[in-house]
Amino acid sequence: MDESGEASRHLRAWYNGVVEVITKNRDILGGTPVFRGTRVPIQTLFDYLKGGETLEEFLTGFPTVSRESAVAALEEAKELLLSRP
Repeated sequence: MDESGEASRHLRAWYNGVVEVITKNRDILGGTPVFRGTRVPIQTLFDYLKGGETLEEFLTGFPTVSRESAVAALEEAKELLLSRP
């Protein structure tokens, strides 16, 4: 498989993984990406981490987000960034 085909396959795999963790619905916070089954924006996790808070502090503050969902979102973001040319 050539490099562009590999990148395309990777992006499809990334999208499929995110579908289970992240959702966007215009009726929920105007379409802001949130953790599935919650009204907690994904951006909030990144804001916590950027502000020096730990994952544990985020999870304590947002108990509707599971550790598995938070870790999966971080893993997907990492994979997306690492796959960039």
